Amino acid sequence: MKHPPERSLSRGQALVLGAAALPMVAFGGLGAVGTYSNITSVFHRSATALGVVAAGEGATLVLALVLVGLTMLGQSSPAAVRVGLWTLPAVASLTGAAVAKTVTEAVVFAVTPMAMCVSAEGMGLLARRIVVYRTGTDAEAQRRSAAVMQKLAYHRARAANHPDEKARNKSELESWKLAEKVGAGDARLGARLVDVQHERMTAGADAALAGMFALPATTPVTGVTATPAPRAFEGADGEGVTPPVTEGDTQVTAVFETVPPEPVTPVTPPAKPPVTLEEIAAVAGVPAPVVGEPLTDAQLVVVLRHLRYSDDPPLSYRQAVAAFREGGFVGGEQRVRRAWGSLMSHEESEA
Repeated sequence: MKHPPERSLSRGQALVLGAAALPMVAFGGLGAVGTYSNITSVFHRSATALGVVAAGEGATLVLALVLVGLTMLGQSSPAAVRVGLWTLPAVASLTGAAVAKTVTEAVVFAVTPMAMCVSAEGMGLLARRIVVYRTGTDAEAQRRSAAVMQKLAYHRARAANHPDEKARNKSELESWKLAEKVGAGDARLGARLVDVQHERMTAGADAALAGMFALPATTPVTGVTATPAPRAFEGADGEGVTPPVTEGDTQVTAVFETVPPEPVTPVTPPAKPPVTLEEIAAVAGVPAPVVGEPLTDAQLVVVLRHLRYSDDPPLSYRQAVAAFREGGFVGGEQRVRRAWGSLMSHEESEA
């Protein structure tokens, strides 16, 4: 797997991160001092107070340093370290609450050790984010993803092959629960998924714009409708006559023979010659495919387009492949199938 190049922290980033880490260390130390003071006020022995601090805040500090060190090395932390970061301060809190003389003191003694727990977790999280920023690898997220995938593979195999039906059903349900956790918290996976969606949106927008700005197809003329000329007035005997024309005292009547309109013959456009394979290749901007020679992916699409529209209705995939083989063209089955899928995708985008 190719990892992104490492990035170095700028001086400003290093100063800000250092300024953020100092209060964590300071408050963790103050929590230890507070626990020491609380235990001393009860037992009046410094050795006992130091022992409680060492068992609580001291052990938590050791685990925090282990967590930070492993994180800076790009490794995940064992579960015992993560559990100890919360268990040891909790034990110190219970100890303080148990030795307190009043309820108020119990609350104060229980809260004080938690400062070290929060400081340790904050330092570990900060170190982890620094490593992720510099290397682009999150060891903790990879550990969780690996654990989830291992469980998912086991339950899928169990759901498919276990002899007990109840066990199969249980593993089937467990598989769906685990599927929700796949990739959770993996920022790198999320970024890659966003890139995939960007590519799909770009392709969809390109297809939509191509359809909007494509030139309209010209409709051929299939016939001409002629409108007959208006007829003259008809006389009593069915013959057409013009209105009477009077010249002085003489009335002149013009008589003419009615001529029926001639039938209109539809105009049939000349047959358009079929598009050749060479013309399709020229439009696609690829060399003309040659029978018997290996073809590129673009040439395969050109040949399949030519074969598909060589008949009406267009040929199906099996018919086009049969015509492809009969024509003597060279191309593997997988490459021909991919070229056909590209051709169909282009047709859908045009539609």
